[in-house]
Amino acid sequence: MTATAVRPVVTGTKPARSRRGAGAGLGLVAWLAGVVFFLPIAWMALTSFHSEEDAATNPPSFAASLTLDGYREFFGAGGGASPWPALANSAVASIVSTLLVLVLALPAAYALSIRPVKKWTDVLFFFLSTKMLPVVAGLLPIYLFAKNTGLLDNIWLLVLLYTSMNLPIAVWMMQSFLAEVPVAIIEAARVDGARLPTILARVVAPIALPGIAATSLICFIFSWNELLFARVLTGVVAETAPVFLTGFITSQGLFLAKVCAASLVISLPVLAAGFAAQDKLVQGLSLGAVK
Repeated sequence: MTATAVRPVVTGTKPARSRRGAGAGLGLVAWLAGVVFFLPIAWMALTSFHSEEDAATNPPSFAASLTLDGYREFFGAGGGASPWPALANSAVASIVSTLLVLVLALPAAYALSIRPVKKWTDVLFFFLSTKMLPVVAGLLPIYLFAKNTGLLDNIWLLVLLYTSMNLPIAVWMMQSFLAEVPVAIIEAARVDGARLPTILARVVAPIALPGIAATSLICFIFSWNELLFARVLTGVVAETAPVFLTGFITSQGLFLAKVCAASLVISLPVLAAGFAAQDKLVQGLSLGAVK
């Protein structure tokens, strides 16, 4: 009987090491990208605490003395206009329009995902195609409509416009989120006698809450940052925060520190909302990515 030599099985470590190396490389790239995106915000925050003379120096001075003059100017301590009405208008327009978008987008997304209508892909494409028209192309008809109906300088006109602007992207996003809701749960609720409003409010909404949070945050950001319509259609009464910010830019004198201070204050609500909903935002944006 001849003995058969058994070769030892060598488990290679190169694939595991290569995966760890690739993961470390991707992590480094992600950190570098984060730093690149964060640097302008950090630079804006630092500049907002400098005097106008120090903020305008070239090259900029990192060791310049810090001051709160830019924030005093923004909040009207120097005799300027108060920012609170503009901030309140932005809050009303953004929050109310976002709530209206959610109320309208949830049933539409339900009809396109859980209870799909005929040619639902064509419907989704139609919703998306409405975002292909440049905003400035519809500015003149909207202005004439607002002028003839007496809606110029009216915050509720902005609420209507922001709702119509954000509704297509909200329906598109929530359709993919609601497609992940188990149909069996909805059928069980229907068997128990639940009507459609109850199903949407007590069954679908809690399951799709991360996606709803992501959609609402994006709609809120779009509404808060919108400038073109607010600049053309508002005046003094319905002036929003971005329009108020443009008032700090002048051709006479230095304004960089004041603009940075105003930009940082106006950005805080969006940053706070994103930080508060960051876990829901990540969950919502990842829904539908992996089947």
